[in-house]
Amino acid sequence: MDKAAPEDYQPRLRWYSQTWRYLLAIGIGVVVWIPVVEAQAEERPVLFWVDLLLGVAVLVLVAWRRRWPMTVAVLAVLATPFSSLAGGAITLATVSLATRRRWWQVIVIGLLNLAMTWLYYQVQPVADTDPAWLVTLFTVVVIAGSLAWGMFIGSRRELIWTLRQRAETAEAERDLRASQARSTERARIAREMHDVLAHRISQISMHAGALTFREDLSADEMRSSVAVIQDKAHEALTDLREVLGVLRDVDGVTDAEAGPLVGPQPTYCDLGALVAEARAAGASIEYDDALAGGEDLPDVVGRTVYRIVQEGITNAGKHAPAAVLRIRVSGSPADGVEVVLRNALGFGPTHTPGAGLGLVGLAERAELRGGILSHGIERSPTAGGPDQFVLRAWLPWAAEQEGSR
Repeated sequence: MDKAAPEDYQPRLRWYSQTWRYLLAIGIGVVVWIPVVEAQAEERPVLFWVDLLLGVAVLVLVAWRRRWPMTVAVLAVLATPFSSLAGGAITLATVSLATRRRWWQVIVIGLLNLAMTWLYYQVQPVADTDPAWLVTLFTVVVIAGSLAWGMFIGSRRELIWTLRQRAETAEAERDLRASQARSTERARIAREMHDVLAHRISQISMHAGALTFREDLSADEMRSSVAVIQDKAHEALTDLREVLGVLRDVDGVTDAEAGPLVGPQPTYCDLGALVAEARAAGASIEYDDALAGGEDLPDVVGRTVYRIVQEGITNAGKHAPAAVLRIRVSGSPADGVEVVLRNALGFGPTHTPGAGLGLVGLAERAELRGGILSHGIERSPTAGGPDQFVLRAWLPWAAEQEGSR
């Protein structure tokens, strides 16, 4: 944090703060004036009136000590030789200037105080009964004490201001972290809901859409197709329950009546079943598992691979249901895991809507695992063939465990 300017940490003085300062200044002035006021009135009446008027003027002048601290302090100190009554106001101006803790100002006003105090003893009718060294020592102690007290007040004010600023900054950062945590949790919920349900719902939509194009189905075939839709709907509800269980789980807490809320999360070992299920639903898929053996893929990475393949199958079913989807998973502990899905464009009708958020969620997943994900249209590797949509991802073999997964 940058060093604060005196204007930043000087508190605003309320009326009662101003009042007691002025009363104290007047009291100090009267105490200083009493030893010389009688001699002034008898021996130097002009000096008496000058002392009184100048004392009042300096008391008024110190009202602007915060706006022009150095100027007011210098003018007040210059009145020292001619006004004992101004002693309290001069002290107030000196202490106020010292709270700024500007060393050159403190040194200048301290030396000026010493010089004007010496001149005070030359001008005022003071009974010279004490030795000079004692008067000088007393003067130095009083001036040094005033400056030290002012610097202490300034240091304390800055400390309080700094602590308040840190508290406000901490509160702002806390609110920001809370807001970011809410946003992150919303994104996580949306990603989980999309990844788990989009695949099931797209299958239901495809089966239901097929019924609208088939007018030659018998009653048994119709019932069989509706049964498939019913099964997929039940699977979607089961997946939804598991996702909600994951999002609501706190330190493994489960629902005592309904049983465990959190079902086993899919990993790399479930890819084969996912592909087989998609093939059973009518998808044309070529699956090439070229992952190096000898060491198991960590579950957290395998789960991300599973979600990428699942989303690729879902998107292919939405936008190119009649095209062959080629899936290749390869890699090793040294090189990481590469997932490539490609399918030709423009095959078959589709009426399944898409929000376009699945690939965004996949990119977030890949980044959380320390990997990258890209997608786009590429030219067919065979001459004259259709363009292909390619989804490609790379993930490090070992990734940090995500506590919320």
